[in-house]
Amino acid sequence: MNAVLGLFRSTIGRKIIMAVTGLMLFGFVIAHMIGNLQVYLGPGPINEYGENLRLVLHGTGIWIARGGLLAAAALHIWSATSLTLQNRAARPQGYRKQQWNESTYASRTMRWSGVILLAFIVYHLLHFTIGSVHPDFVPGDVYHNFIVGFKVPIVSAFYILAMLLLGLHLYHGVWSMLQTLGLSHPRYNALRHGAATLVAAVVVIGNISMPVAVLAGIIDEAPARPQAAQVLPR
Repeated sequence: MNAVLGLFRSTIGRKIIMAVTGLMLFGFVIAHMIGNLQVYLGPGPINEYGENLRLVLHGTGIWIARGGLLAAAALHIWSATSLTLQNRAARPQGYRKQQWNESTYASRTMRWSGVILLAFIVYHLLHFTIGSVHPDFVPGDVYHNFIVGFKVPIVSAFYILAMLLLGLHLYHGVWSMLQTLGLSHPRYNALRHGAATLVAAVVVIGNISMPVAVLAGIIDEAPARPQAAQVLPR
């Protein structure tokens, strides 16, 4: 117990917590994107994918996963916030003149992009999981909910903005992780930059392609077949 408390209290311990939970969330983002990309295959595969998720461990698996992700997100936010407050307390008076020599734009925007992403996650759950803010939510019909949800331009715009911010978040996260692993050397900086850029680009392009495809009509619901007219006897 003392070792656990020491981990939470120490700076290095909180950095480890932030790194581990960040890796868990990163894995979820990749898996979630791959699953959602099945929407390009039509309603059958994406609806079957959603149904299989709901049936894992007789319905309890998805709640275990959600609980784990919620705990990981809470610990990630807590560790990041506590480290930020600690850094501010160590220097209560800011620099007279700031020069961004080592930091990147992604690292300097981590705080406010994190807040927007948190708001996005809440909205995303209400939109596609609970359906309370969806214009025509049909439980179990993932394809229909996906198409109808993204046909609202302002909703798609919010998703696209959130994915761009997620890309910045992932870029800085991968960059920092590689630095922690010992790749902080001029010889490896190009590798770190390339790996962080590739990961962020794949996630951003993959996720943004879906609302764009809906708005462009590339993926859409099949129009309802007109019913045959009934011929009444004279």
